[in-house]
Parts: sequence; structure tokens; C-alpha cells
Amino acid sequence: MPDASQTASDLVPGAWCLVSGTSGAILTEHMFVLGIDPGLSATGYGIVEAGRSPRAVAAGVVRTDPRLPLAERLCELSDDLSAVIREYRPTEAAIEEVFVNRNLQTVMSVGRASGVAVLAAARAGLRVTEYTPSAVKLAVTGYGDAAKEQVQAMVARRLGLPAAPVPADAADALAVALCHLQATALRGLIGERS
Repeated sequence: MPDASQTASDLVPGAWCLVSGTSGAILTEHMFVLGIDPGLSATGYGIVEAGRSPRAVAAGVVRTDPRLPLAERLCELSDDLSAVIREYRPTEAAIEEVFVNRNLQTVMSVGRASGVAVLAAARAGLRVTEYTPSAVKLAVTGYGDAAKEQVQAMVARRLGLPAAPVPADAADALAVALCHLQATALRGLIGERS
């Protein structure tokens, strides 16, 4: 089961947000976005409710046991993310794209975890959108090369939290959800003017 979960107390009734549709912008009640920061050992998740002031509903980390075989770890990740989706019933999901670095083993494990996360969300009927790490940083801080600490501080500030959620994977997942809310609202406004 997921651990390190932080849950907000009560949902705000009647929160509305602007989202894009095939016919332009529409308002929907209670849009909840599941943000995912994928990783094989630790996958961060964050649920953000849209509204005039976005609100963190939950944040945490799904951990897998590194002593288990890869297939079992991926099954565990899928089961735990599916449990998060069933519990919080998000309306959409957003995931950070795999960042290519020099360590091929890290890229492969994150890629596998990312695929499992996308599959869990898609199986639950969620629309899944991917964002690059620089797009997430730009949306949250206004600077695409912001340091991790800046992103975490802005997540706390934008969500009205007393401090950045811990562990960092949970804060990063909330940042992905905030990025998606912002991008969705912008797409809705652009569609509204066309």
C-alpha cells in the first residue's frame, strides 16, 4: 500500500474549474488531477482539486521492495496506484516524462515504472497527459530550469501548505498536477477564443 500519505481534511463543495473540450472551454465541478512522479523504488503521487485556489487533497509515495524481482515490483506499483485511483477517484492524470540521463539503468527502471503508471490510469478510464520536467518547472515556478527546492517551495506556496510535502517525490507529483491544471485552463481559454 502507498505510504507517506498526506490527506487534506474536507473537500470544498461546489469548486469549479475551466477545462478544454472538443467544443472549446467548459466548466466542470470537482476536477481532481492525479499527478505522478514515476520511479521504480519510489513513485510520487499527488491529488489536486481545481478551483480558484487549487487544493492538495492527498500526496504520498508508492514504494517497492528492491529485493523483489522486477515483475513483482511492477505489479506492486500497479496495484498500489490503482488503489490510490479507486480511493480518490481523480478525473484526469498527469505524469512527468522520463528524463534521459547518462545512467541507462535508471532510465530503464523509470521508463518501466512510467509505463505501469500510465497503464493503471488508462485502465481506470483516465485521460493521461505527459509533461517534460522543464514544462513542470516552468508552470510551477515560472522558470524551466528551477532547482528542485524552488519547485517544492512553490508547490507549498501555491497549495497553501505550511511546508513542502515530504518526501520530495510527493511534492514533485503535486507539481505535475499543478502543471496539468494550468495547461488545461490555458487550453480551455485558447479554445474559447477560436
